[in-house]
Amino acid sequence: MTEKKILIVDDEADIVETLKFLIESEGINCITAFDGEEALNKTKKEDPDLIILDVMLPKINGYKVCRLLKFDAKYKDIPILMVTARSQEEDKIIGSETGADEYITKPFNIEDLISTIKKYLDKVN
Repeated sequence: MTEKKILIVDDEADIVETLKFLIESEGINCITAFDGEEALNKTKKEDPDLIILDVMLPKINGYKVCRLLKFDAKYKDIPILMVTARSQEEDKIIGSETGADEYITKPFNIEDLISTIKKYLDKVN
């Protein structure tokens, strides 16, 4: 099995570093981005196997990033897990409409997140 790569996108550095540490301790390679524009650029450059995406981001919000990737034939199959503090039902609906595979609200259980990540990575060639 080739090594899997995850793109973690959040504008809060402590969240990015914590997730990166915990996910890499599971043997999964991580790359990071801190705004929507950087997320799109890193996706195109690095071709990650999965993206963890915050909604409230500088430059381009997570909903728009998700929509741009999901409506692009080259990137539409990359699973996107939206992880956000936005927990209203309307936010979840928007996440679903933009193509997010999962909508996870903060605070979240890290074991559940790791389990969800592994579930999607197992489906990736």
